[in-house]
Amino acid sequence: MQVFSFVNQKGGCGKTTAAVNLAGALAARGSRVLLVDLDPQGHATMGLGCDPGEDPTSLEVLAGTCDIQSVITPGPGGIDLIPADLRLAEFEERAEHTLRPEQALSFALRGLSERYDFVLLDCPPRADGVLTINALRASDTAILVVETGAFALQGAVKALSIFEEIRARDDSRFEMRVLATLFDRRTRFARDLLFALHSRFGPVLFESVIRTSVRLREAAACGVPVQVLDKRSRATGDFDALATECLMEPADPSELTQSVPTPLPGD
Repeated sequence: MQVFSFVNQKGGCGKTTAAVNLAGALAARGSRVLLVDLDPQGHATMGLGCDPGEDPTSLEVLAGTCDIQSVITPGPGGIDLIPADLRLAEFEERAEHTLRPEQALSFALRGLSERYDFVLLDCPPRADGVLTINALRASDTAILVVETGAFALQGAVKALSIFEEIRARDDSRFEMRVLATLFDRRTRFARDLLFALHSRFGPVLFESVIRTSVRLREAAACGVPVQVLDKRSRATGDFDALATECLMEPADPSELTQSVPTPLPGD
């Protein structure tokens, strides 16, 4: 079982979109996939058309008050989901009075190793919160999602530095990868920025790029992964390419583990 977390220290970068639709692409390939929503805003939950109501959510999983198996709900496109809602914010409040709260998710996922091929964790837009730390401690790979927009390169360097510090501080073993999203090939700025990301991050950057797409917004509004809405769309092809990379044999860790890039002037 491989565990991927989708992280950034800001919102609006396509993080939840990447988590939901990569889950859909992997499931379409026949992989057994679980998506865990770790954001109190519950965007991944809504992205799969789920409303947990009064049912248990990721809050109960992290708090240890409910067996993880009983919280899993089937979603569209063959994806299983552990949903979240605003109640999840309570966990951060409780964590101050809990012993080793950052290990709760890792412990809970141990019982699922034979049930799933992939577990995808959608994190809140906060790098140093207990929810993101839980995800990182449970992950094999942390995927830093970077939109190809203004100031994205500077933000990516800073965010990667934060996650590298967390890895060193907590003695975690997750690998870092970078995924470019919201790419509009029609603009020279986006093309230049993508080239800069390749130059900056080298093998840490996925070759697959997620382009801007109306279909992705429509799929989110319909509460399904894009593969269910339109299996022939350009967006479906983008996530299929990303799934292919994720299904490949893991690279030599020495090729992916590198020092944090030198900050840009003015960083």
